[in-house]
Amino acid sequence: MIEDMAAIHISEADLARDIAAVLDRVQAGAEVVIERGAKPVAVLRAAEPRRRRLSEIAASLSKDSTAMLDGGFAADVQSFIDSHREPLNPPEWD
Repeated sequence: MIEDMAAIHISEADLARDIAAVLDRVQAGAEVVIERGAKPVAVLRAAEPRRRRLSEIAASLSKDSTAMLDGGFAADVQSFIDSHREPLNPPEWD
């Protein structure tokens, strides 16, 4: 594995040998360039989380759902966000 400031370069053999470790590094924010010979073949980077609008979520509920958005919903969501402001401490890599 070769690391530079922009990306980690690995061979396809390194990827096949320990794909779980490579995916862990991608999930932690690394960009991984997979090479065949000395030529780049693919780039792995973390997927962007899909964000849905509240209206999409509400529309996806079944007719039997008892979910309700009351007047205090926004305050409840903000309270939850405010109570979970701990910093992200990703693992350090060797």
